[in-house]
Amino acid sequence: MADASVAAAERVKGGSFLIESRSPDQIFTPEDLTEEHRLIAQTAEEFVENEIVPRLAEIEEKKPGLLRELLKKAADLGFCATDVPQKFGGLELDKISSTLVAEKMARDGSWATTVGAQAGIGILPIAFFGTEEQKATYLPKLASAEWVGAYSLSEASSASDALNCKTRAALAPDGKHYILNGAKMWVTNGGIADVYVVFAKVDGEKFTAFIVERTFAGVTPGAEEHKMGIRGSSTTPLNFENVAVPVENVLGEIGKGHLIAFNILNMGRHRLGAGCTGGCKFLLAESLRWAKERDAFGHKIADFGLIKEKLGEMVAQIYAIESSSYRTSGMIDAMLMGIDQGAATAPKQILQALQEYAVECSILKVLGTETLDFMADEAVQIFGGYGFSSGYEVERIYRDQRVNRIFEGTNEINRLLITDMLMKRSMKGQLPLLAAAQKLTDEILRMGPMEEANDDEPLAEELRLVLGAKKVVLLVAGSAVQRYMLALEQEQEVIGVIGNLVMAVYAMESVLLRTQKKLAKASSPTSDDPGIAVARVCIHEAADRLELEARRGLARIAEGDTLRTHLSILRRFLRRTPPDLIGLKRLLADRALELNRYPFGK
Repeated sequence: MADASVAAAERVKGGSFLIESRSPDQIFTPEDLTEEHRLIAQTAEEFVENEIVPRLAEIEEKKPGLLRELLKKAADLGFCATDVPQKFGGLELDKISSTLVAEKMARDGSWATTVGAQAGIGILPIAFFGTEEQKATYLPKLASAEWVGAYSLSEASSASDALNCKTRAALAPDGKHYILNGAKMWVTNGGIADVYVVFAKVDGEKFTAFIVERTFAGVTPGAEEHKMGIRGSSTTPLNFENVAVPVENVLGEIGKGHLIAFNILNMGRHRLGAGCTGGCKFLLAESLRWAKERDAFGHKIADFGLIKEKLGEMVAQIYAIESSSYRTSGMIDAMLMGIDQGAATAPKQILQALQEYAVECSILKVLGTETLDFMADEAVQIFGGYGFSSGYEVERIYRDQRVNRIFEGTNEINRLLITDMLMKRSMKGQLPLLAAAQKLTDEILRMGPMEEANDDEPLAEELRLVLGAKKVVLLVAGSAVQRYMLALEQEQEVIGVIGNLVMAVYAMESVLLRTQKKLAKASSPTSDDPGIAVARVCIHEAADRLELEARRGLARIAEGDTLRTHLSILRRFLRRTPPDLIGLKRLLADRALELNRYPFGK
């Protein structure tokens, strides 16, 4: 399924937003959702409200059999196989539809983790890398939730360093089986799964994926973990003792398991970032409701300026992550346009699209999980003492969301990956980042008076800020490469700074383009238009954070006159007149309070 907005979008290189300009009609936004998209979202929302919300307490208490029952009901509506070809029992939806479903399922952390693992890391390794025989054997059962799937990668001694696993596989003398020995940790759905995708080293060297059924002799799930949050989901160790796995159950190629592990993680990062948007919207709605009900000093707390400031900031942060999320989904869909997902070549083409936008998926994961963390913390603060009580949902959500910054590669790992992937693409000539940095250096040497944009245009200064922010990334990254060369990999803090700058630019530009696209369809927008207000809050606050990060990085990279010159250039690139952020956030809060919800998008 695809609409005109996606069809019109250009296929752009991942990461190229740093060195190329985009026009508003090149991105997908929530305002572009079709009626079919909205129907899918409504169906998912109604399922959650009718089937999940009434049973939240039972889910939290791990009622036996409940998760399998709920997964079966979700599967009956197709929600366990949104990305699976129809010929194997899936819905074969576009990524925008998958994003919508992930958003709606995020109403509860335990449920979102359970269904997300089934629809994502439980099914997709087989859907993308399996043989036709493996797909025919496993996908229909997983799509219908007759079977539950799980993904077994992490180990006690090698969580983030997944390739350094100790689980081993050796070909049996009969040549018909691999004998599997070892243990995995933190397996989501581990206690209820029927089939596991397991990673092991063949002969202690060749990192390889296997499809392992629970009924194979020697497979033993461990006891349920007692977790800080997502307590209703199943998380267990998984032990293998001389497990005979048929050679037909090798997934992909021997020694090529890293391709499966990393690409499935890319998909998981995209899905997790999108799901966080849904959690953020729910927390805002709860905070709005409470602020309008709670009395203090003879007033509703919604009347107080500091509460409005929190609510306005919550609106702005949702707008930024939502804009980035749908932009990313739209780019992936544009890359997949015209592909027959049922064809034998489709999985390879889908993986190429995911690899192309691996940087954006990592950005989305970090931005989404950290935005949700901020939202949960502010919601507890608005609820006050009640927010600390287990009788209120915000307390549970506060606990549940914490693991998201660890899931799918920690946020620290993803920050390193963002920079590393961009640098490698530049070194290979796939993305001329370093050439752009050198060009910027030449421009700086002959820099004259700054060109002024048309200040009569809405968001003219914000456009200048986005363009300046891109130059800041090139300034810091280029200076880091020049200073450290190959030793840059030892400067993780600097690499993290560059990752933060890249994420800020992506969010800033996503907000700007989305808002420009809306304004192009509006008649005579005024300065107090909520759309303009939210864009100005997002972009100016991001510029503030970006400037601090750049100063931190440059102070490590340079010193003396060189540092002072860099800082002068930094100020020039980010020159701005600060808007009345207090007033703008009040406007956003008032709009949200009026509507009792997040005031933008669908």
